[in-house]
Amino acid sequence: MTGQRIVVTGATGNLGTAVVRALAADPAVGSIVGLERRPAAAPPPKTQYVPLDVTRDDLALTLRGADAVVHLAWLFQPTHRPDLTWQTNVRGSLRVFEAAAEAGVPTVVYASSVGAYSPGDGDRRVSEDWPTHGWPTAAYPREKAYVERCLDTFEREHPATRVVRLRPGFVFQRSAAPEQRRLFAGPFVPGSLLRPGFVPVVPDVPGLRFQVVHSDDLADAVRRCVSRPVRGAFNLATDDVVDPAFLARLLDARLVPVPPWLVRPALAAAWRLHLVPATPGLFDTVLRLPLLDTTRAKSELDWHPRHTAAETLGEFLAGLREGTGGGTPQLAGDDTRKSEISSGIGQRP
Repeated sequence: MTGQRIVVTGATGNLGTAVVRALAADPAVGSIVGLERRPAAAPPPKTQYVPLDVTRDDLALTLRGADAVVHLAWLFQPTHRPDLTWQTNVRGSLRVFEAAAEAGVPTVVYASSVGAYSPGDGDRRVSEDWPTHGWPTAAYPREKAYVERCLDTFEREHPATRVVRLRPGFVFQRSAAPEQRRLFAGPFVPGSLLRPGFVPVVPDVPGLRFQVVHSDDLADAVRRCVSRPVRGAFNLATDDVVDPAFLARLLDARLVPVPPWLVRPALAAAWRLHLVPATPGLFDTVLRLPLLDTTRAKSELDWHPRHTAAETLGEFLAGLREGTGGGTPQLAGDDTRKSEISSGIGQRP
């Protein structure tokens, strides 16, 4: 089989499934090796799944001969054990980069996140030169920012390797909705009720606004980064900004003003009681996220999202209502799920 050989870590998560689909449909790609931590369904065409864990298995042998490695694997839970997420997300990323260098892989594409950025400046849209120091009170932005610093060092030590960093907004697709609900909202959010007319009010929290991108659109950007001789960072998101008013229109709900100082203690209490997995630090992070300027992706990758913010969130809500599932099942006794919602917060959060 001719064509590029691409290795994808986190191949069976939210973003990974979309990336593998996009690469499999590209005539320039000859074969895909998807690294998975758990057993998965039958792979797409041209794809082979290999059970490898980025935290402990030998990666260099599998990466040898690859034209590119796309690093998507990321652990969001358990949020009460940041030492475990650090081991996978930071140490695991370092092991992938080191293995790529050892195997002589010429291209590394890494899924970073809007969460890696330092706090934004109001409604100003920031380009890729905005500082990436994250927000210190949450594990997710700390880890994303730290991996960015690791990549800075990696690029200096391996100048011949082409390194691309993707910094998407919140990433959604229909099939991953139930898993995303479990990861961030826990078991007590009634996804079946999240339909227009069933949610009476939306909290109008000042400063709450973010951007989204559909998994398929982000996957298309990954495919373009693999095939084009580009380097550096790319912001990826729809132009529309999602805020409480946007959500109220989508859900046909009424806005009710709620100050952040009221939300945070309630979230903190629920998190301490293990009622929700999302930490109060993550709430602080979302309130400080910058808005993304995607000019570079549009000009250098010729990338334009096919899904609007309303369409992306509409699919996500439909997936919640239907209970559709994607990715890989949780192993018995395993409370550490890997998923690429990265999203910006992830896979974003």
